[in-house]
Amino acid sequence: MKQLIDILHSEGLTLVVRSENGEVHRYTNRGVKDLLTLVTEAPAVLHGALIADKAVGKAAAACMVMGGARQVHADVMSEPALELLRSHGIIAEYGTLVDHIINRRGDGWCPMELLSRDEHDPATIIDKITAFFASH
Repeated sequence: MKQLIDILHSEGLTLVVRSENGEVHRYTNRGVKDLLTLVTEAPAVLHGALIADKAVGKAAAACMVMGGARQVHADVMSEPALELLRSHGIIAEYGTLVDHIINRRGDGWCPMELLSRDEHDPATIIDKITAFFASH
């Protein structure tokens, strides 16, 4: 996991995934879009994967759960994300634990965190994320 965290920071990435086969995937998009794409279009990349991420909220955690990730490190993780990951048997660690992920302006909740706040089923959260992006 340390190697993935080092790659995340040294290369200025937002997400690093080491698949079960050992292949390392690097991503630079902000937010949950890369994880949503992986879980819907390339779930094998996430199955059994180790993940290092800059920020993990509940929506990102739902993608990781649905993808079958094994272990997650986030520089910043929300408490709801931590609870969701651990309740599904995923090893989760973080640099900073926060009540919720904030939006990019820094003046409120992240839209994905709001969207998933009252949901407990990862599949339902994925459906809500997909609908959100389809309408925006």
